[in-house]
Amino acid sequence: MLIICDFALKYSLNAQQVIKYKMKDLMGRAIWDYFYQENPEDLQTETSISELDDLPVSYLFRNYKEMNALEQKALDLSFGKVLDVGAGAGSHSLYLQNDKKLEVIALDISPKSIEICKLRGIKNTICEDLLQYSEKDFDTILLLMNGTGIFQSLEHIDQYLQKLKSLVAENGQILIDSTDILYMYDQDEEGGVLVPATGYYGELDYYLHYKGESELPMKWLYLDFDTLENAAIANGFKIQKIEQLEDSYLAQLTLK
Repeated sequence: MLIICDFALKYSLNAQQVIKYKMKDLMGRAIWDYFYQENPEDLQTETSISELDDLPVSYLFRNYKEMNALEQKALDLSFGKVLDVGAGAGSHSLYLQNDKKLEVIALDISPKSIEICKLRGIKNTICEDLLQYSEKDFDTILLLMNGTGIFQSLEHIDQYLQKLKSLVAENGQILIDSTDILYMYDQDEEGGVLVPATGYYGELDYYLHYKGESELPMKWLYLDFDTLENAAIANGFKIQKIEQLEDSYLAQLTLK
């Protein structure tokens, strides 16, 4: 299964997409139903290159021990004032707030997800698009569970990296993960990979379904590390690959 994320799993559209597509907030509804035990069902996800897959909503409520190695490493490295971008049900924020005693702001565009974050005890929550958010000087900014997905396409990487640059403190860090999905494409007889003739192979259409309803497709971006590295350097960051987990990785961006 592709790592889709609390981001996709939280279904983080940007403000323009929300207005244009009239988001149903199915991710938020699933989180709400699970929290209140109002007949929750599995979410269903698919992309333009992968088949329909069931996602148990309980996954969004996992604790630290249930998280993968990249998530755990990012949480271990987090310090100071933290912005959790795409907080979803709030699992990362809760751990940092309650176990590490850090000041955390949970940011998500899903109103129902943010309501559940509050009910789970997260003290600081914001329901807003990242591009519109303006509080600054964060020591750590987290974008986890394919954090590059929010960029949507290569075309928008610079816009988002510049926004993140404006939010992070001088000696702060951005922790972001992604997956090189080249392995998902077929090979030809000579061993070459059959990727799309146009565009970048990590640019996908993402679909979300819940209780017989569907969100309209959104753009979602998986990035190989070299492409992220080039973009980060071009936008004034230093970048380091912190950890690798099969085809996925965790990267740390800091200001030059």
